[in-house]
Amino acid sequence: MSTERRLRLPGIAYGGDYNPEQWPEEVWAEDMRLMREAGVTMVNVGIFSWALLEPAEGQFDFSRTDRLLKLLHDNGIAADLATPTAAPPAWFFRAHPQALPVDRDGRTLSYGSRQTFCPSSPAYRTAALRIARALAERYADHPAVAMWHIHNEYGCHNAACYCDTSAEAFRRWLQAKYGDDLDALNHAWGTTFWSQWYYNWDEVLPPRATGADPNPAHLLDWRRFCSDELLSLYTAERDVLRAADPSTPATTNFMVNFSIEALDYWRWAPELDIVSNDHYLRSSDPESEIDLALSGDLVRSMAGGPWLLMEHSTGAVNWQPVNRAKRPGEMRRNALAHVAHGADGIAFFQWRAAKAGAEQWHSAMLPHAGTDSQIWRDVVQLGADLKALAEVRGSTTTAQVAVVWDWNARWAMEQPSQPNGELRFVDLVRDWYRPLWQARVAVDFVRPDSDLSSYRLVLVPSLYLVDDTGAANLAGFAERGGTLTVGFHSGAVDENCHVQLGGYPGAFRDVLGVHTDELFPLLPGETLSLTGAIPADATATAWSERVRLEGAEAVASYADGPLQGVPAVTRHSPGDGTAWYVATRPDSETLAALLARICDEAGVEPVVATPVKGIEAVRRTGPDADYLFLIDHGGIGGEVPTDGVELLTGKDVSGWVTVPAGGVAVVRETR
Repeated sequence: MSTERRLRLPGIAYGGDYNPEQWPEEVWAEDMRLMREAGVTMVNVGIFSWALLEPAEGQFDFSRTDRLLKLLHDNGIAADLATPTAAPPAWFFRAHPQALPVDRDGRTLSYGSRQTFCPSSPAYRTAALRIARALAERYADHPAVAMWHIHNEYGCHNAACYCDTSAEAFRRWLQAKYGDDLDALNHAWGTTFWSQWYYNWDEVLPPRATGADPNPAHLLDWRRFCSDELLSLYTAERDVLRAADPSTPATTNFMVNFSIEALDYWRWAPELDIVSNDHYLRSSDPESEIDLALSGDLVRSMAGGPWLLMEHSTGAVNWQPVNRAKRPGEMRRNALAHVAHGADGIAFFQWRAAKAGAEQWHSAMLPHAGTDSQIWRDVVQLGADLKALAEVRGSTTTAQVAVVWDWNARWAMEQPSQPNGELRFVDLVRDWYRPLWQARVAVDFVRPDSDLSSYRLVLVPSLYLVDDTGAANLAGFAERGGTLTVGFHSGAVDENCHVQLGGYPGAFRDVLGVHTDELFPLLPGETLSLTGAIPADATATAWSERVRLEGAEAVASYADGPLQGVPAVTRHSPGDGTAWYVATRPDSETLAALLARICDEAGVEPVVATPVKGIEAVRRTGPDADYLFLIDHGGIGGEVPTDGVELLTGKDVSGWVTVPAGGVAVVRETR
């Protein structure tokens, strides 16, 4: 967070998206009364109100917003005031049809939902900055406005547009990157392959639909461009707001979720005064609490400390094939788990459930059933919980383990024509994160080129692409005494998707002390047995490779298959440290045992020494106190050793704290 622009609210912010324009104004007074009852302190307003704020081009009507902000302020509720630029009105597209997005197949998409605009459209940028400027000039220093909410979920529905305007913008981006040197682009993209050499910049197009697989380097630069193009829209609006209102912080809501991949949030996070995130559970995920924790740790790492949860759900969402309600106590556990992983604000989509529109079956703080509902009672209880946890605000997590996460590596690995196209970056990272979460080991996420000096162990589950700087940084960490663990198919290509020649795992061969000359990916459902210093019934799937030891020792080997006897897990001692290579995808129990050994050798300590099955343990550390969050996802409960005060009940704790079945305990620990 910026030192000059911080959210100046006491305690942990609580609220959600508030869309009063969907309701008669006589309902607003009831909303205020119920918000006070629930303990709401901040609401997000105006997110999708462009059509009402600007009914015709350049003609503004702020009367409704004036009344709303006054009402909120009179009731002691802060506003996170949005620029409504995620949903341009119909009149805009009738006047500027060229601003509509075009998909990869060349179809122009219609307006009629949200984010139906081309990110490179000059007309859209002009209109977006016009309404942002009008809002900023009218509401700068307004006593109700605590934060600016720019746009909404950038890239959710229009991460890429393939129109001619986008093509021109892409060429400008490429010219800036390659110094207007077309030969440099041809070299970076390897365009001698398939006669793709370009002699004129106008020949370069977006990777539109074609008859065969696209050029990997072309596609990777396109992904980078699309992320940067949307980022330029964010910074343009932010700068307009800052010019009129330099002291109020600005944010936009990220979507660090299991399946969202459009934006390189490492590049985005430094541009936000406050990093915020949306997170929704997947009905198909039986361990969604792990995805929640991973997401929270990743956002906290990008923020460099506390962050805000801008959206999650009280119950069911509306956009999955089957939208299940949350189980008893699940909403509370979810919300407090986000706090445990660094959130200093908890908000939902939305305050009052909509009776019309595309999201009418999405849950809300105030459901269709009204206050005579379990969701409402849970919302009121959560408000009381967050008030009791007010002192936690500003504290953060200290970790001894770092996990490398890189969007460029993710984009590159998930392109066509891979040795195993079934592999997904997030699945591989989650494979390694899961046993750490179960073992209650605190984790930070880092870029390949991050400062690693504070960590004992750095894990690289999947880093298909890495540049020389990142590779040298990771190798240097091990050589200087750290423990580095690298997963298969890492270090394979450079920043241009060019294969690192000389054998695999490419950039990491020397530090790992191994050499692979051929890859043997496995078919879906195919397994191999492993033998060595690992569980007796160890198996592996998805991947194998012919590893030759060049300084490393074999920890486990393939017990069958075409590579019988070949090392599958190795350990090397480069310099003063240790470097492990996991050249396959072990089953979950085998991977957990392997990572437990690696953590033990690296001297990694868990958050709590005594494990209790089913209870998540996270510690936030502040200047004056440490806060131990204990969340029972198993529905059994248990006792965890600690001393201090349990904040949710106010009771003193001596020796042990009892975590209720399906419940939460938060202890201010005695130092």
